Amino acid sequence: MKTRKSLLLFLFTFFAYGVSKQKSINDDLIEINRINSNVILDIRYATTNNFTGKKIYPQAKCFLRRGTAKKINRIQKKLEALGLGLKIFDGYRPLSAQFKLYEVFPNEKYVANPYKKNFKGSKHNRGCAVDCTLVDLKTGKELKMPSEFDEFSQKAHLDYKNMDKESAKNCKLLGDIMEKNGFKRIYSEWWHFNDTDWKSYSVLDIAFSEIRQ
Repeated sequence: MKTRKSLLLFLFTFFAYGVSKQKSINDDLIEINRINSNVILDIRYATTNNFTGKKIYPQAKCFLRRGTAKKINRIQKKLEALGLGLKIFDGYRPLSAQFKLYEVFPNEKYVANPYKKNFKGSKHNRGCAVDCTLVDLKTGKELKMPSEFDEFSQKAHLDYKNMDKESAKNCKLLGDIMEKNGFKRIYSEWWHFNDTDWKSYSVLDIAFSEIRQ
């Protein structure tokens, strides 16, 4: 029964979203720390420290499209000149993991609905989105932001009215440097950034263990 259910899910996602499992696409994913080892990782979905309370990913790794990873590398180097760096919470997310997240938290304002008829895939499913924040290189501590990562409330919105000055300054700094280097942010999550080249990439459902580099 489990095998049949998995097969049906695969067929459904394949024909609905054009999901790719081709080797050529697979090879385009690369672990960010292979590009820049200074980028700090805190992959929450590989732990229970996330809004689902469950481990969604088998490994605490961040994979991105090679082009997206190069942009992150450029941003990291620019931040280091300011005594800062990036901490990444999430990168490439297999489509099967998107289903798990939505089943736990079916709120389309914060989690893309993979069951939706016109669903084109989350940018995370394409390997060209990052959830991130800023850290102080000397202390390793995160800079103050309007909310915690994956806090689904008004505090996470870019127009949150009660944002204090320090949080507003840091949020703007993060947004400015990301947007100047090929990313676009979204209204409801200060930490989320999409590669502006996202249309060049197809939706993927390749398990971490299957990614060869």
